[in-house]
Amino acid sequence: MQILSTLLDIAMTLLRLLEAEGRILKRAVMNVGWALACVGIASLLVLVAAVFFLAGIYQYLAAQMSPAAASLLVSLLAFVLALVFAGIAKGRTADPKD
Repeated sequence: MQILSTLLDIAMTLLRLLEAEGRILKRAVMNVGWALACVGIASLLVLVAAVFFLAGIYQYLAAQMSPAAASLLVSLLAFVLALVFAGIAKGRTADPKD
């Protein structure tokens, strides 16, 4: 009878532990969800800022030269920036063993 009581005590303790860990896991998942939402909003705001920045450069260059040349220069700038950021992202996600 003592063995059965000990096994039941162990099972009850395990269930209490799982319940507590479940609450902690739920809180952690919610924190990660909010963090991802904030990162998504920040990414959209950075994208909008980049568009306005490039539009401002285009407006300035269009006043100095033809609109076609200004458009080519701004698109070249955007392409170079995209390559730089892609290179940075690739370098940060590369396998350190390679």
